[in-house]
Amino acid sequence: MNNRLGEEKVGKLLLQFAVPSVISMLVSALYNIVDQIFIGNGIGMNGNAATNVAFPLSTLCTSLALLFGIGGAASFNLNMGAGERKEASKYVGNAVFLLVSSGILVCLLVRVFLHPLMLLFGATKDTLDYALEYTAITSFGFPFLILSTGGSALVRADGSPRFSMFCMLTGAVINTILDPLFIFSFNMGMAGAAWATVLGQIVSGCMVLGYLLRFRSVSLTRECFMPNLRHCLRIAALGASNCFNQIAMMVVQIVMNNTMTYYGAMSVYGQEIPLACSGIINKVNMIAFSLVIGISQGLQPITSFNYGAQKYGRVWSSYRLAVTAGTVISVLSFLCFQIFPRQIISLFGSGSEAYFTFAERYFRVFLFFTFINGIQPITSNFFTAMGKAPKGILISLTRQVIFLLPLLVILPLFWGLEGVMFAGPISDCAAAVLAILLVVRERGHLHRLEAEKNMEEKA
Repeated sequence: MNNRLGEEKVGKLLLQFAVPSVISMLVSALYNIVDQIFIGNGIGMNGNAATNVAFPLSTLCTSLALLFGIGGAASFNLNMGAGERKEASKYVGNAVFLLVSSGILVCLLVRVFLHPLMLLFGATKDTLDYALEYTAITSFGFPFLILSTGGSALVRADGSPRFSMFCMLTGAVINTILDPLFIFSFNMGMAGAAWATVLGQIVSGCMVLGYLLRFRSVSLTRECFMPNLRHCLRIAALGASNCFNQIAMMVVQIVMNNTMTYYGAMSVYGQEIPLACSGIINKVNMIAFSLVIGISQGLQPITSFNYGAQKYGRVWSSYRLAVTAGTVISVLSFLCFQIFPRQIISLFGSGSEAYFTFAERYFRVFLFFTFINGIQPITSNFFTAMGKAPKGILISLTRQVIFLLPLLVILPLFWGLEGVMFAGPISDCAAAVLAILLVVRERGHLHRLEAEKNMEEKA
């Protein structure tokens, strides 16, 4: 039986899989944006700074979701492309087990170590209580966040990208409706924003779990959900590049929070203005980045299946289309960030003129190379989808760990807060250049494989 991943036009497939993925990732990013907007207008700058302190934990949850979700989806599609249906079903079951168990573990650990974690993440005297209140509640939603985000990748791999999108969209709508109701009408403050987020995540997680228990492409028996070391390691290997990218973002967020408060205290802006502004700007940038990640996730099942089926021409065509779409989004984001920084920051509440002055400059400098930011994540996921985990991991680590982290430590020693700003564009440019060099080599390899296959078929 022919699979449409190997038969339909690549452009049509990418549209079918990428659009729901883009919407799903956008919705996931909007969870935090919506909270930040209502908190900024209802509580103020310190509330926004507190959500920035808590944000690394959401990034940790996303990293685990992508580790097991993308890894499980890639393993499933590679085995389906090779005709190994029984093995494919075991990878799905093991991925579900890993998603559920990791979510419960994170929830428990955060609740035990909540106070020291908030201090580690850069909480100041004025933001600590807000951060503790917000995170104590949102931790209940972590298992559902991991399941809904990671499980959505498995739903897409099963050929149901629209349902995946609908699950994420439902949770976001619930969050958006409940946020103003809880914060303003019920006067619940930070707790209201947190409970709105948790309730939305619970609904999304339950919808995804309901689908996974009725998987379409293969039958999932109880045996499939029993953890197998070989399957778990394979899933982790193929999901590692996406996971490491998120882990790197989390580490960068923690380092940046502490850097902002340390050097901010030495500047005219104080501690809270840089902390609040960096949180808002990073989350706004996450919207653009989420669109690109959505495209890369839509690319995954197409690339994995066709590489497993040895249709190398289709593999390269899918990448070329994906990176073109990602670049268009990145260019449009760059124009918005350069032209409308004050208007964007105003959505998150009022502030002093110093607050807006710092935010505008941070936007324009730190995000200067946004127009090439689509290349690195799409290329990383491209290698992962082909089962080439080491290259995927290397590319995923470049922007955040290999380049940005050292620059965040070194440059502020000489230029203070200005050094933090310039660390962003330097790392963005270097990561894009390395990704281009590696994918150009891979294109030649794919062309050779396609030529060899054609010669064998003619013979």
